[in-house]
Formats: sequence, C-alpha cells, structure tokens
Amino acid sequence: MVFCPKCGGILKLTKQPGVLECSKCKTKVKLKAAKISSNVIKKEKREGVLEETNVLPKTKERCPKCGNNEAYYWLQQTRAADEAATKFLRCTKCGYTWRDYS
Repeated sequence: MVFCPKCGGILKLTKQPGVLECSKCKTKVKLKAAKISSNVIKKEKREGVLEETNVLPKTKERCPKCGNNEAYYWLQQTRAADEAATKFLRCTKCGYTWRDYS
C-alpha cells in the first residue's frame, strides 16, 4: 500500500497508468518506478482429517469410483454452526474420499 504524502490517506489506482489518487484529498501522485509484489501461498496438509481409517466406523455405501460397497465415514462441521455437519466417506478398497450432503 502507498499512502498520500499530504494527508496520509490510501492512494488508489486511476485510469492513467502510473498515477495514483488519494481517497481522501484527491491528490494525484505519479509513480517513479513500478512496484510489484506477489504472495505465494503453499498448500499444506490439512489438520483434523483422520488419517488412520482403522478407528473409523464403517457403513454400507457404494463407492462412485470403484463400486465397492463398504466405506469408512466421519462427520465434520464445514459450514455455519446452525447447519448440518457434512458426512465424509472413504472407500475401504481404493481409498477414494467423497462427501454426502444429505
């Protein structure tokens, strides 16, 4: 972020390339050099999802990937607290994981 030298307001982009305008006092400032920054977000392994399936209960549910008729399941709150939890299922044969919203 770049701030106005006169009033300290935030400078915003204008339609003119290389020119910023203060959101408070409307002062225009010309950039001397373009400053570009980027943040790289690395995807990390999610915490909270059970990795050991031998402690999960099983149910008779058909796997959409391999057709096996048995899956592990667990419930996880993925939305607001006043909404129902999401049921996750993991095939006992191929390990495919899917959601059941019903």
